[in-house]
Amino acid sequence: MKNITLGISFFFTLFSFGQVSFNKAQDAIVEEYLTNCAEKHDYNIEMAKWQACLDEGLKKDSTIAQLWQLKAMPYFKCKKYEIGMPYLDKAVLYNKQEWLPYRGFIKCIFAKTYKSAIADFEECIKLYGNSYVMDHTYNFYTGLCYLQLNEYEKAEKCFDDYVNDIYKNRSQLEHPTAYFYQAIAKYELQKLDEAIAIFDKALKIYPQFSDVKFYKGICWYKKGRPKEEIMALINEGKEDAKKGFTINEDNTVYETYPYQKKK
Repeated sequence: MKNITLGISFFFTLFSFGQVSFNKAQDAIVEEYLTNCAEKHDYNIEMAKWQACLDEGLKKDSTIAQLWQLKAMPYFKCKKYEIGMPYLDKAVLYNKQEWLPYRGFIKCIFAKTYKSAIADFEECIKLYGNSYVMDHTYNFYTGLCYLQLNEYEKAEKCFDDYVNDIYKNRSQLEHPTAYFYQAIAKYELQKLDEAIAIFDKALKIYPQFSDVKFYKGICWYKKGRPKEEIMALINEGKEDAKKGFTINEDNTVYETYPYQKKK
């Protein structure tokens, strides 16, 4: 029995040592071909050099998920989704926990393949729980997908759950974008009074939120508010939009978010 125990211990020690050595080898490749090569070039103007550096690293070890993701990322930013996605698929293949949520995000916000994004997020929740990617839960992005698929009741549930989770977890700050989309789901379901109340919550946090003022104005119109009040609110939103006060997600630099009004 003692010999068996020693044998198992030796096996795990050997395995752990092999993993450390493997990771160190990969780290060295990343440093050589990403830090000291690709990152010396701006992919916006030197895409070929950026990609060539990463390709050389992948020749050394084709299982480094980070390098596959970094091959994909610049293509998404210049709207070449079909070029980038196979590289991101490789990143998911070699490190699912790290890159499956990111792929769901890319499909939702960039590629706009909503059913496929939902499938990714459902798998994420099954495997890892309703965790976060790009500042929001997997359920939040699932809600965005359902909005875009006109499945408003499913979207409403996603956003209600998300906002309730933020409310319960006081370590998280209330988020105007969360309120915006929760209200949009109510608006699409013609729950206008609820939508207006939630839009007001968003405006309390972010008073210049131009998109909120636009949709709140539509709710007022449907409720029969005086035209002068409606136009005053919408014109105020237009002025805010001109100053850049819109959905304040980082990736609005590259993509228009669902229901975002462009100035």
